[in-house]
Amino acid sequence: MENRQIASVFYETADLMEIRGDDPFRIRSYRRAAEAVEGHTQRLADIADDTKKLLEIPGIGKSMAANIQQLLKDGNFSLHAELLAKYRPSMLDLLKIQRLGPKTIALIWDAYQVCDIDGVEKLAREGKIRELPRMGEKHEQKILKGIEEYRRISGRFLLDTAERVADKIKEFLAEMPGIEKITAAGSLRRGRDTVGDLDILVTGPCCADERLDPLLDKIVQFPGISEVLAKGGNKVSFRLRSGIQVDVRTLKPESFGAALQYFTGSKTHNVSVRQRALKMGYTLSEYALARLEDGSRVAGATEEEIYSALKLDYIPPELRENQGEIEAAEQHRLPRLLELADIRGDVHMHTVETDGRCTIEEMIEAARQRGYEYMAITDHSKNLAFANGLDDARARAHIEKIRGVDARTEGIHVLAGIEVDILADGELDLSGSVLEEMDLVIASVHSHFQQEPQQMTDRLLRAINSGHISILGHPTGRILLRREGYDFDLDAVLRAAADNDVAMELNAYPDRLDLCDRHLKMARERGVKIVINTDSHHTSHLEKMRYGVLQARRAWLTRDDVLNTLPAEQFVAAMRRQARVATT
Repeated sequence: MENRQIASVFYETADLMEIRGDDPFRIRSYRRAAEAVEGHTQRLADIADDTKKLLEIPGIGKSMAANIQQLLKDGNFSLHAELLAKYRPSMLDLLKIQRLGPKTIALIWDAYQVCDIDGVEKLAREGKIRELPRMGEKHEQKILKGIEEYRRISGRFLLDTAERVADKIKEFLAEMPGIEKITAAGSLRRGRDTVGDLDILVTGPCCADERLDPLLDKIVQFPGISEVLAKGGNKVSFRLRSGIQVDVRTLKPESFGAALQYFTGSKTHNVSVRQRALKMGYTLSEYALARLEDGSRVAGATEEEIYSALKLDYIPPELRENQGEIEAAEQHRLPRLLELADIRGDVHMHTVETDGRCTIEEMIEAARQRGYEYMAITDHSKNLAFANGLDDARARAHIEKIRGVDARTEGIHVLAGIEVDILADGELDLSGSVLEEMDLVIASVHSHFQQEPQQMTDRLLRAINSGHISILGHPTGRILLRREGYDFDLDAVLRAAADNDVAMELNAYPDRLDLCDRHLKMARERGVKIVINTDSHHTSHLEKMRYGVLQARRAWLTRDDVLNTLPAEQFVAAMRRQARVATT
């Protein structure tokens, strides 16, 4: 069991305790423990036998250490099992639905003893939820919309979750003799923000054998399989206990490129490529590009030779969505897409001063190890009380502390910043005089997500037009597979950002990836620059920058579109707001 899975059980426990009406202090202790486990860099399963090491983790006391040990030994611990027995596992599905928090679920349970999605939907359609305290028809309709959205995304997984599963499968397969290449294809390779099924392609001398049964028999021994769906020919399909379906295909080396091309592109991309092949007198399958007239093989070992035979430049996987990439490849107009190596700094991260898990010095060292030229500490402002946000006085002291550390730090420039809350009326959560002292200001929405679209638009415009901000943080507020972004006029916000030289953040954390690829294209078309950040709360989170780069590549972005590809001096100049303040 990985740290994230342990944390998930603790989060579930806290939510179920809240439904039961337990003591708020105990509930918070489980949430703190979940955050501590999630952010811990060492795998708890490797140190669980050593209680002393568990107790060294901030937020883990004796009872939590015992829970972790029991969870790793038995697959659950007593309180979680007790709560599931009371409310049944279906209650956990309800907790995944937007606009159905623990308090609302508790109301429904107390009134109707209903704890499953179908039951809640039936109550809402019968108009029974609106009769409960603090509900009403509008809230009832929002619950129905949340259920509809949940059903739409059910069976999809976050990009990093799917990647971890794929990596484990690749590690398992790599130990088998005669396998040379193992590649994940499909939406994971294209970098989609969420992933459905996993396609894993395998090749090597052992895949050229006509009798593949022994190899397929070994593949289905992968730990964690709950059900083998199919096995035969050159393919194994199985479902893992996590719910992810995996298809593993074995290919002869001469067909590996054809299969990789076939199983990577979107359906519409592949249809367009196959149509092009037909017009040129070829047929394209998962096994080869061949001549129509006699079936003779033209290409298939690599993707590059297939695209070349079709008189196309190589199309990067992230672009294979049938959105103009084929025409661009034919006309040699494909851009040089942004690469991870182009990123020179990460400027959204939190420390122990608010809700981070590491010190300024620890975050600096982690950024320096990644080869960054600069970074920024951007802790929260006071409106986020649960995150111990900074007021004006603490913010000033924090600036001085950051600058003091920067003065004695070599090899990386440390910027003093803030993630300031955009309040419900569009005001910023700190005084203008304090914000002017910052090297950069990220302004973000963390509350009042349900405002009407015009109200939310006006709120964002007021913040952008204030002259105090450098970057609009996680601009739509979406949480993938959990919460849709809030409604607002993105076009109006982007135009205001362009007028005020305010950048849009591409938040690289895998449960946000905000802005999405479509919105990133809109930003570029309107002349708005992007800053890719990890929103790190722990040193281990800095590596998530690659997911942001993937998202940027899907939007056809180059290094010229992204500000944190600039050298330090130019980046700092792009973040300055004092001149804007003076003219507003």
